[in-house]
Amino acid sequence: MKQVIVATKNAGKAKEFEHIFNQYNVVVKSLLDFEGIEEIVEDGQTFEENALIKAKTVCMALNMDALADDSGLCVLSLNGEPGVMSARYASIDDNNASDKANRDLLLKNMEGITDRRAYFACAIALTMPDGTSYETEGKFWGEIGFKEIGENGFGYDNLFFVPEYNMTSAQMSPEQKNSMSHRGKALRELTKLL
Repeated sequence: MKQVIVATKNAGKAKEFEHIFNQYNVVVKSLLDFEGIEEIVEDGQTFEENALIKAKTVCMALNMDALADDSGLCVLSLNGEPGVMSARYASIDDNNASDKANRDLLLKNMEGITDRRAYFACAIALTMPDGTSYETEGKFWGEIGFKEIGENGFGYDNLFFVPEYNMTSAQMSPEQKNSMSHRGKALRELTKLL
């Protein structure tokens, strides 16, 4: 059975990758499965730059193929915020804020705004020890809801309303979400390349 190392310590994200890769008979390991890998500084200006930084860092540290994604929520009426700062949106330093704090700040910043269109963006990079790399991206369109609804997912999922399904992404089953999500789209593009 093949194995892929996903450059994340986010258990929710690792679980999504695991669910997607199950259909390809691939075992997913994350940075939670390895010790001694220092925190990766994501100082890129775009999702693509950050995904590549993470993939290259883990590939060099473990001398193994490494897959990384960088993703976040982009709200049109907020000029694309929180964007690459999605995990740190409510942070007072450079560390990630809690999902709840990020959602609370987003709802506060959306007060009185009627244009609630938004999308999740995902960039994926796969880097190999021989220097080969592949990059793909995907988007998942929806709207920002007015309150948190749903128990599935993580991050902003329970605020992200998907009109076609008349529910938030946190109310979707993993199969529904992966069929249309930003991460699912980017991974399907990657499998085409491979």
